[in-house]
Amino acid sequence: MIVGKVVGSVVATRKNENLVGSKFLIVEPFESMKGANNRIVAIDNVGAGIGEIVLVAQGSAARIGCGLADSPVDAAIVGIVDDGIGLE
Repeated sequence: MIVGKVVGSVVATRKNENLVGSKFLIVEPFESMKGANNRIVAIDNVGAGIGEIVLVAQGSAARIGCGLADSPVDAAIVGIVDDGIGLE
């Protein structure tokens, strides 16, 4: 699991039919977690917004965590961090 900050969003007018209606956000993992400049695009089913600290699952855990087991999802926001001592 990755902890990071939502820094933007992605608009895709054409996408896989299993992803229609899904929101995509750009997440920047904290430097200590993944290194500098390794932003990822994650599907958001929890209602996160820009500036929020989030938990991101990757791989098959991402598909299962967002209820899209048959979709081409590699990263999913599965939680919004309310309080994280030492994260920022």
